[in-house]
Amino acid sequence: KLLILDDWGMEKMSARQANDLLDVMEERYQNTSTIIASQLPVNEWYKLINNPTVADALLDRLLHNSHRIELAGESMRKLDQSDHLR
Repeated sequence: KLLILDDWGMEKMSARQANDLLDVMEERYQNTSTIIASQLPVNEWYKLINNPTVADALLDRLLHNSHRIELAGESMRKLDQSDHLR
């Protein structure tokens, strides 16, 4: 029932990928939960999708009624590695 998209936005989506994801999100919209983890700020997500109409529809389904948690600071991986170097 939960879909997790990890490392969202590492590369631009093809038209097929964007359409497929839109179909999936349309089925899930307001029925099940989706978690998206990304290092890319939300205001940059639109640029990942070449078709503006698909981008509008997809982002509306992903972001409407969403809860966002934005983290700040150094990566825990970097901090953990620096502890091992000491």
